[in-house]
Amino acid sequence: MKPSLVKGTRDFGPEQMSKRLFIFDTIRQTFKRFGFLPLETPSMENLSVLTGKYGDEGDQLLFKILNSGDFAANLTEADLQDGSKKLTPKIAEKGLRYDLTVPFARYVVMNRTNLALPFKRYQMQAVWRADRPQKGRYREFYQCDADVVGTDSLLCEAEIVLMIHEVFRNLGVADFTLKINNRKILAGIAEVIGAPGKEGLLSVAIDKLDKIGKEKVLDELRERGFSEESIVKLDPMFELGGQEVLLVINQLKTWLSTSETASQGTRELEQTLQLVDQYGLTDSRVEIDPTLARGLSYYTGAIFEVKANGVSIGSVSGGGRYDNLTGAFGMPGLSGVGISFGVDRIYDVMDELNLFPASAGQGTQVLIVPFDEAARSVALPLLNKLRRADIAAEAYPDLAKVKKMLDYANAKAIPYVILIGSEEVQTGLLSIKNMVTGEQQKISADAVVEHVSK
Repeated sequence: MKPSLVKGTRDFGPEQMSKRLFIFDTIRQTFKRFGFLPLETPSMENLSVLTGKYGDEGDQLLFKILNSGDFAANLTEADLQDGSKKLTPKIAEKGLRYDLTVPFARYVVMNRTNLALPFKRYQMQAVWRADRPQKGRYREFYQCDADVVGTDSLLCEAEIVLMIHEVFRNLGVADFTLKINNRKILAGIAEVIGAPGKEGLLSVAIDKLDKIGKEKVLDELRERGFSEESIVKLDPMFELGGQEVLLVINQLKTWLSTSETASQGTRELEQTLQLVDQYGLTDSRVEIDPTLARGLSYYTGAIFEVKANGVSIGSVSGGGRYDNLTGAFGMPGLSGVGISFGVDRIYDVMDELNLFPASAGQGTQVLIVPFDEAARSVALPLLNKLRRADIAAEAYPDLAKVKKMLDYANAKAIPYVILIGSEEVQTGLLSIKNMVTGEQQKISADAVVEHVSK
């Protein structure tokens, strides 16, 4: 049988993993600087935990896991005739996690007596979605999340804005746009256009704007029961983006002045940006976009989305405020806000723009090549010394021809090779070759660490 990969999944070789670890480490260090603590949850969750949290379209993208053993043993003909929605709970009780936020909410509720609130956690794990694979969209991918629960302070939103800027600047992705909106503004828009209470349907449709365009979004709204009069009144929403933030806020205040819900949303946006200014953020990449919706149904306040400019890849980060996600698990009224970084899309962006530093893919720095058994008595203590100096080093394990060992160094892009033969053993001067320049010189074993470090 010819081996193959599941569509929408990938292997990551050593070079790719080195670059991915650079992304993980950069994001992790930023999370830690902002006071977040690490957390992991299982890959599987009970479907009762996952369903109903992401909206109808999200629920359809959940990977379900068949029950252990003969999962169909007790099914009747009537069960089969009832259709997949009624059949699924009888044969699948578990599913792969869709995101990290809902499992986090479940964790908070189950451990609420042991947590000091507000609770700040970061989580860096794989998630799965039964989506159609395409460029920048995978069925298995990694997210790096940071959330705060137990406070509704807008200081948390401001810190997310700062954290986003720090992460992407530390990664070398300088040209990005951080779009911000507020679900209360979307609820106010629904009120103003004469469709109160339909902000959920409005959000699901508008969330597809980048993918399908304005006209198809409007067609979907018609299919969802929005009148032509309401659709015409939506026009200002599509015209306000891309302008200076205070100008957009003032225009929103004017357009949505009859909605108290929208007014609260614009006040929250304004106060968040004032806090960001007090922190002293320079070269802000923030843009207010009234069409930003974020399709997940649990968002209730601020919503964020980051797009790297100059590449044809979707959003690389997103998140928002959720006021009652824990309520689904019996703990109502616990507000939270969070951000998620998509490692796989960030990797694609950095790879396309050639932004990875040379050190990100660097593995072994020094290869020691002993020619015989006697040379190993010099090579192995030197190997230990290099590693204690935090220099990645290895010795070629076999006593082979020099060409074979040098070819190995070239194949792994190892910059230095130390050749140890009988002459080196006798004199104590080792031959060190720079594989990049081809230069070769003799130095003492004691000087190797300093030479390589330079």
